[in-house]
This record gives sequence, C-alpha cells and structure tokens, in this order.
Amino acid sequence: MNPGENLDRAKLSLTGLSVGDAFGEQFFHPRARKMIAKRILPPGIWPWTDDTHMAISILENLEEFGEIDQDHLAQRFAHRLVNDRRAGYAPSTWNLLEEIFHGSDWRKAAKSRFRGGSYGNGAAMRSAPIGAYFAPDLAKTAAQARLSALVTHTHLEGVAGAIAIAVAAAIAAGDHPSVGSEFIEAILTHVHEGEVASRLRIAMRIPSYSFDQAVSQLGTGQLITAQDTVPFCIWVASYNLQDYEEALWQTVAGLGDRDTTCAMVGGIVALSSKHIPPEWIARRETLYPF
Repeated sequence: MNPGENLDRAKLSLTGLSVGDAFGEQFFHPRARKMIAKRILPPGIWPWTDDTHMAISILENLEEFGEIDQDHLAQRFAHRLVNDRRAGYAPSTWNLLEEIFHGSDWRKAAKSRFRGGSYGNGAAMRSAPIGAYFAPDLAKTAAQARLSALVTHTHLEGVAGAIAIAVAAAIAAGDHPSVGSEFIEAILTHVHEGEVASRLRIAMRIPSYSFDQAVSQLGTGQLITAQDTVPFCIWVASYNLQDYEEALWQTVAGLGDRDTTCAMVGGIVALSSKHIPPEWIARRETLYPF
C-alpha cells in the first residue's frame, strides 16, 4: 500500500461523503418532494452535519497512524464535538462523547448504551473513507471498520453496517468494480450474519428499476438504525457507481434519514465515478482542515 495514494483516496471519499451529507440535509422541508421530483438544487450554502464531523476524525486518525487507533479516535470524536457542537448528533451519541471528553473509558461507555450497545447508523455513516484508505484489501478494510465502529457502536448490527459501507467503498475504489447483485454479494462475504446481512440479500434480488420495492423492503433510515439504512444505500450505490449525481438524487428520493443516506452513498460512489459536480462542492460548507 502507498500511504500517499491511500490518503488521497480517503480524502476523495470524504469529499463525496461531505457533499452528500450537506446535499441531503437540505431536503428536510415541505417542498422537498417537489424539488427532488424536478431535481432542483437547493440554493445557498449547504451546511454539513455530524456525519461529516465524525468522518473528519476518521481521516485524521488514518493520516496520523495509518490505521484505526481506537483510543485516539475516541478522543478526536469527543474533542471535536465539544469544540464544534455540530447539528445532527443523536442524543445518545452526544452524551457518550461528552462522557468520554470528561474522562470516561469509551469501552465501558459505549457498551452501556441501549443494554448491549447501539445499532444506530452512526458508525456506518462515517466509514467509507476507511474502505477508500485500505482498498483493495477487503479483509483489512472490514477489520479496521469494525475497530472504528466499536468506539461508539458495540451492537453487532451497528458494527455490520460500518463494515458493509467500508467494504463497499473499497470495492468501488477498484478499477473495474462489479455492479448490482455482484457488488452486493462481494460485500456480504465480509459481513457477519444478522439483519444487515439478511437485508443485503434481499437487496441482491431487487432489480435496478424497482426503486419503490427497494424503499419498501430495505428502508431508508426512518428508524435511524444500521439495518434500516445501510442495505438501501448499498443497493443505490451498486447501480450508480459511475454517476455520483444520479446516485445522490436517487438516494434523497427515498426520503428517510436524508443527510445520512446521502453521506453513505456519496462516500462510496465518489471513488468509482471520480467526479463530483463542481457546483455541488462549491455549495457545500467549507470542509476543514481538508
């Protein structure tokens, strides 16, 4: 692996993730359906949310250590939250990171959430840059995504979601990624059994033209869980790997947790399409420190 190339890929994924995050966040209002149907870009500057906020910490961690250092990552998450109280954090994550900031051991604090750990989509929303960094090593990608997830999400489904998105990004970063069901099948090899895996198998059987079926059978993040978010995002990405713009419009059309679904898809498809509309990047709030 070339550290410079790895970091460049991870930065590209972060750009795609952050633009998707900021784009999706603009569609939580009464006119959203009409704007999506007509594909009207939201005006003004698009602020990004907690999805990007946490992904920046992932990239900083990789840049400094060349792998996921959990203790360092936990501190980065906590200090970034306290120093920039960015919108979008779930109350449980907010409280967890404040506990870590004030000296709690992240291992104990993360496990105490929801009597067995969180299976929210927060670990998955930030994991695409991990796959970008460790591509094409899918086994290492999965292992590193697991480490990153456990800092905040210890439930098996929360971890599975992070692994699935990271592996999807690693595959997308290849020269000739498979598409559709073959793309999803390659991801499943690295995802342990559970509801995320079960819904990914359902996604394999949904053709590209059956958008409504995908929404109804996979979910689009309304429940804010990994199993209700990740399979839909991977299904959309699998059929739009060469078209970032189309992928994002399809994703936001699913409604649901719009900033997070668009962040996941954006972080994946940026690696295969290698083109994010310049106007979209210009509208996104400035991304620091990258």
